[in-house]
Amino acid sequence: SRNLGMIPVSLSLSVSFMSAVTVLGTPAEVYIYGTMYWWFLLAMLIVAVVTSELYIPMFYKMGISSTYETIFYVGIVIYAPSLALSAVTGFDLWTAVMSTGIVCTFYTTLGGIKAVIWTDVFQAVVMLCGFLAVTIRGSIVLGGYEKVWQICEEGGRIDFLHFDLDPRYRHTFWSIIVGGTFLWLGVYAVSQSQVQRYLCCRSVKQAKGAIYLNWLGLVVIISLSVINGTILYAFYHDCDPLGTGKVGATDQLLPYMALELFKDYPGVTGLVVSCIFSGSLSTVSSGINAMSCVTVEDFIKPVTKWSDTTILINILLDSSVIIYGGLCIAMAYLASQLGGVLEAALSILGLVGGPLVGLFTLGLLFPFANSIGAFVGLLSGLAVSIWVYVGSKTYPPAAEFARRLPLDQSGCPVVPLNMSTAMMTTTVAPEIPAIADFYSISYVYYSCIGVGTTLVIGLLLSLLTCGWRERKNVNPLFVTSLFDH
Repeated sequence: SRNLGMIPVSLSLSVSFMSAVTVLGTPAEVYIYGTMYWWFLLAMLIVAVVTSELYIPMFYKMGISSTYETIFYVGIVIYAPSLALSAVTGFDLWTAVMSTGIVCTFYTTLGGIKAVIWTDVFQAVVMLCGFLAVTIRGSIVLGGYEKVWQICEEGGRIDFLHFDLDPRYRHTFWSIIVGGTFLWLGVYAVSQSQVQRYLCCRSVKQAKGAIYLNWLGLVVIISLSVINGTILYAFYHDCDPLGTGKVGATDQLLPYMALELFKDYPGVTGLVVSCIFSGSLSTVSSGINAMSCVTVEDFIKPVTKWSDTTILINILLDSSVIIYGGLCIAMAYLASQLGGVLEAALSILGLVGGPLVGLFTLGLLFPFANSIGAFVGLLSGLAVSIWVYVGSKTYPPAAEFARRLPLDQSGCPVVPLNMSTAMMTTTVAPEIPAIADFYSISYVYYSCIGVGTTLVIGLLLSLLTCGWRERKNVNPLFVTSLFDH
């Protein structure tokens, strides 16, 4: 109904994709790879400008309520906090997965997008409290944040100056700015859950204000996540719990540290776990609501005669929310097989978001683009992106491109060496094909590959199928004037 102000919408935008993936994954990223991740904030600022000036006005002109969304990302977001809860409490992992999915499905069914947005506002406050609790307590325990910074510098974690142009390096300034811009355009420019929020604002001006305020929220969330990552490294700089087997996955590091930090403060560990779950509840409810909206608006309403019957439409919306909630819970199992949640989530966003950015950009900028070019271009973009992703899992990039930093166990209590696990074995390295070098491209560039492939194939096919002659038939309100109308 477009009656919400920019402040609640901006808070909802900030936390809807800053889920447990961010709360758990970013500190673990800093712990293992250093602080280069912080540069994503600059990419997000570019995304905010492009989205507000190019995409938002067009969505308002078109009066649409749906774009598209992916189910796989939501599965990762359900899995991530369940992993944390399991690490802290010993609660069964898959029971936690089921509980998270069911709770989100329940309140999304009851309240729709308005319930999602106001719940996001509350969850933003909980996330902030959890971040600050870890930051303040961690700094006190370690002798002040200046000491934390010193330990991180000595351990090589403070690093913002990788400017290599080689696209195979996992994180450099250029890979994050270029690849990260296209990656997050897939979230902020064309993601169903974000577009729904823009359209809840009273005007285009308010929607633009919401996305710029959202960026300030992202600065706070990501900066605190990176700071928590530095505290995490300083806390375990000489006794890595991964190496000692105290935790089984990098994404369990932060909740494990919280357990140690707040062992004498009953309830505070629960606040940190609530912080993790708040991010996830926001994202999962957004995703489920978005997919439900797409199903009804794009697939059911156009082919039914009773599309104006409010009661039936509401029943269909609620039913589709329940169905998608169940599918997302099932996808959490797939997420458990993908490794670290941060890279897995960003890879999925790039794989699907890149071709979608290409598709919408094709329609917005090129009046001669037609349905044939758009459809084949989208399929081509998805196919090429998935091909590169599968190739990267088959032939992982060399260690020199990952730049995984060393971890130390010299300060751990001495444990007798288990000779059965310390035995060295010699294996013959498998033959690696020449194309494996291409598969080593940083995961941040998957979205660029998707955008480029979709645009090139889409433009060529549109020109070959009479798109140029038909360009004058396009409604000028729905395209920009950059390319001959």
